[in-house]
Amino acid sequence: MSNTSAPASVPAAASPVTVLGLGAMGQALATAFLTAGHPVTVWNRTPDKAGPLVALGAVRADDVTAAVTAGPLVIACILDYASVYETLAPATGALAGRTLVNLTTGTPAEARKAAEWAASHGFAYLDGGIMAVPPGIGTEQAFVLYSGEREVFDAHREALERLGAAHFAGAEPGLAALLDIALLSGMYGLFSGVFHALALADSANVPAAEFVPLLSSWIGAMATAVPHMAHQVETGDYADGVVSNIGMQAAAFGNLLRASEEQGVRPDLFTALHSLMQERVAGGHGAEDLTGVVELLRNRA
Repeated sequence: MSNTSAPASVPAAASPVTVLGLGAMGQALATAFLTAGHPVTVWNRTPDKAGPLVALGAVRADDVTAAVTAGPLVIACILDYASVYETLAPATGALAGRTLVNLTTGTPAEARKAAEWAASHGFAYLDGGIMAVPPGIGTEQAFVLYSGEREVFDAHREALERLGAAHFAGAEPGLAALLDIALLSGMYGLFSGVFHALALADSANVPAAEFVPLLSSWIGAMATAVPHMAHQVETGDYADGVVSNIGMQAAAFGNLLRASEEQGVRPDLFTALHSLMQERVAGGHGAEDLTGVVELLRNRA
């Protein structure tokens, strides 16, 4: 807990918001606030990007300090953390007593460092992870992860809900970034399997329209196993409820790799998993579940 005092709660309908960074996501964030009736001040390194938002009622600030001082809540959605520091360098004094919500994509370590930086300059800080594409901002499909001081989150929660469901990840500043990356890992893992499956079907001239319903149904059925997998990881009991043990799966997995090569499809996306499965079996865990590969991935130290 930093010694930065939490700002007083401000009624969401009247709270001014500043948005720094007007790329596709920044534009979407500012638009969501404007649509919800917030007075919005915007700033971008390239001023012309503010044009469409000004047409919607936003105020374009001439410089970062003017943007920061326009209200109690400042949202940053810039290229990276280094850009955040560079952008706000001339305005750190102006941020004192305000709240910076950093929705720039980064790592947990970068988030922790940013929280320390904010505390050293006397302003409140939340780190965030946006779980939506720009068109989804402000819809029921979007949610945003936040981490930092709970009092700061609570003070601005109503305003933050304008962007999507606001989920408080925890007081540790790096948690939002961590969960963001964890969720993206699940997404990219899923996409990897889908890409490989589509490539295999295409190699045999199976029409996508014919194959995709089968793929979607199969993925949906397999997704029901995720809660049980999570329970196994939490308890460390990988022998619990085993239906298809990793020994059998590792032996059969070679078929996936060989069939792919026979069809002219690169197996790159799956060779690492096969290696982990074989290592787990060699370690004497062949009768346990596939979920046990988690033990090889994590470093408990």
